[in-house]
Amino acid sequence: MAVGVLSLQGSFNEHMAALRRLGVTGVEVRKPAQLESVDALIIPGGESTTMAKLAHYHNFFPSLREFMSSGKPVWGTCAGLIFLANEATGQKQGGQELIGGLNCTVHRNFFGTQIESFETELTVPKLAEQEGGPDRCRGVFIRAPAILKAGPDVEVLADYTIPLDKLRSVASDAEAQEAIVDSDGKVIVAVRQGNILGTAFHPELTSDVRWHSYFLKMRMQRGETNRQCLALSDPNLGYPLGTRPDLPIFEHR
Repeated sequence: MAVGVLSLQGSFNEHMAALRRLGVTGVEVRKPAQLESVDALIIPGGESTTMAKLAHYHNFFPSLREFMSSGKPVWGTCAGLIFLANEATGQKQGGQELIGGLNCTVHRNFFGTQIESFETELTVPKLAEQEGGPDRCRGVFIRAPAILKAGPDVEVLADYTIPLDKLRSVASDAEAQEAIVDSDGKVIVAVRQGNILGTAFHPELTSDVRWHSYFLKMRMQRGETNRQCLALSDPNLGYPLGTRPDLPIFEHR
């Protein structure tokens, strides 16, 4: 199973490392033609405006939309989630082009600037049900977006509760604050819609590979069962004995 990782900018190396730990071939996708050789695609976190400009320069958007319409799994993390949304708010002047397809409204930089990045525990019962392990995971939010609205065809996999007394220091503008109040202080941070997976946080920056395994199994659920993608609980699996990943990861103890 060849999994593409859009490698224009952002944390594509970290996703490649997570795939290696699962014994899966990762392909750095830098040209539209390379999408023809992969079975699934990860759009990593990064700077969404920069990624959009690079994607436009390389004429990626038509090929990305065609890839999504084929039904092959696509996963967007952080900036990648913004790319996949049908609508994005809180953008820079002039906005940016989106791939679309995910029936959500995403607020760019919802949680504030780079220095307001944070880590927290998220409750993920559906992930645990399929992949095993605890029903909580570590969420790494770096200048992160959030999903303000999700359509009826979108399955919510994780949300984050913001104390109302901290609302003004967390949400970045009046529109975002109003959306939180209307949803009892919760914002959505992980969703699935058919072949599309979206997370506002960065699973690739932790030692927990269950999100990557969950994504790989989405391909099998399309009826293509000629490969097996198993959830791995040991972070050393997939590496020679005594070695560890060559990229920094966060481990919560």
